[in-house]
Amino acid sequence: MSKIDSPHFQDVLTPELNVLSEMFNRYGFEIRIAGGAVRDLLMGKPPADVDFATTATPEQMKDMFTKENVRMINALGEKHGTITARINDAVNFEVTTLRIDKVTDGRRAEVEFTKDWQIDSNRRDLTINSMFLGLDGTLYDYFNGEEDLKNRKVKFVGDPVTRIQEDYLRILRYFRFYGRIATEPDNHCEATLEAIRNNVEGLKVISGERIWMEWKKILVGNYAAELTLKMLELGLGPYIGLPANPNLQEFERVWKASQAKNIKLNPTTLLAGLLANEEEVLDLHGRLKMSGAERDNAIFIVEHRQDQPHPDDP
Repeated sequence: MSKIDSPHFQDVLTPELNVLSEMFNRYGFEIRIAGGAVRDLLMGKPPADVDFATTATPEQMKDMFTKENVRMINALGEKHGTITARINDAVNFEVTTLRIDKVTDGRRAEVEFTKDWQIDSNRRDLTINSMFLGLDGTLYDYFNGEEDLKNRKVKFVGDPVTRIQEDYLRILRYFRFYGRIATEPDNHCEATLEAIRNNVEGLKVISGERIWMEWKKILVGNYAAELTLKMLELGLGPYIGLPANPNLQEFERVWKASQAKNIKLNPTTLLAGLLANEEEVLDLHGRLKMSGAERDNAIFIVEHRQDQPHPDDP
């Protein structure tokens, strides 16, 4: 097994985390760093958020924290197996019980708790997000996530069709992480693209807010235009609020101009390139539930696209 001992990993091991870890060990439970934080540490980045997984059930955690006089907050996460503990009245730690997704409808899952780390890893979306890290630095990698990360490959855990049908939002998460990880704009696995192409209709059941949250991140990431065009090629357009014939020429023109001038575009500024008029903006807004400012920005762009700057303007 690989081990991590980087400065960023050492930064994670705060006195508060040591208190938490010692507590779990004393009560006979395992606790490990999970998911995105492991990926970020392997990439040499400080993790933005650190989530934890454990063999303890929510009831066992509540019993333990109560006995240890540890304050618990945000009880809403408990139904998903997550307990948030506040250590030393200074740091919050989200700790989630290992689980199996028993029943899924493409949006949410009914869960059952387990003590098997590999089973929990198997229900996660991408191999690069499926790893765990022990607090001694030991990497637990059941699906070759470390190798995929080194090779800058974005792959679903196991069968891509199964993973997508568990939560259709994973289609957009795939493209978001492709933009973060890949070194080439169009180096997708054909089996992955085929799985997406055959399941795009499932996006109908995903709320516009969730879709927009992911798409915004794609639009400000690497290969924003290439990935959006790939999404359209695979048939996502009708299910994410775009018109039947999006304005690809204008979209590519805006993207190339921003790249040439090294300008970082607002997501709606780039997205407006696909739209021809206010009606199409409002249709998109109706699907994605954008903010009022985002909607108005897109309307302003489509209405003033043909305006020319005054020759005396700087």
